[in-house]
Amino acid sequence: MMTLYDMELSGNCYKVRLLASLLGMRLERIAVNLRTAENRSPNFLALNPRGEIPVLVDADTVVWDSHAILVYLAGKHDGGHWYPEAPAARARVLQWMAVAAHEIQYGVAAARAVSLFGRQGDIDAMRATGTRALELIDRRLGDSAWLAGNQVSLADVACYPYLSCAPDGGFVLDAYPHILRWFHQLRSLDGYTPMIQCSVAENT
Repeated sequence: MMTLYDMELSGNCYKVRLLASLLGMRLERIAVNLRTAENRSPNFLALNPRGEIPVLVDADTVVWDSHAILVYLAGKHDGGHWYPEAPAARARVLQWMAVAAHEIQYGVAAARAVSLFGRQGDIDAMRATGTRALELIDRRLGDSAWLAGNQVSLADVACYPYLSCAPDGGFVLDAYPHILRWFHQLRSLDGYTPMIQCSVAENT
């Protein structure tokens, strides 16, 4: 069984748990306490020199970075559905994964970290970046059933967690009807599992 170094409240860790659940995979989970700097211990840094979660261990293979882990899991267990092999289709998936890693991470996720964990930063700038991300995603979903086209993909798994918890960072989602439709659509998939510590998500 693969092992996931994990934290319940992390949206990036939840991406991995969500895909694993949608693929019908079981993961052994090891909680990493960031408050006590377990992620800076020599043992953890031997797994990930960046000192960040999540980290996936599969026998002798160690993968860090949430999006790299998503690609790894899809490649091992998917057969091309979640991460298509055709160059144009794969590029569309990667475009939206880039939005997750930039506008969503530095906007929506960062504002949530300030609100929930007391992180320091310019909350107004974070919310402005997050609002741009929400508007971009909502426009896209007004034209497409899923972010990368007509079927669910890693793009949706990468973007969903922090958008679903956007109210934690002070965002109001009522203005984004296409995102709300997409939430319900994704939650109806076989194998969907919620982010337990993000209670606002399942009421949106």
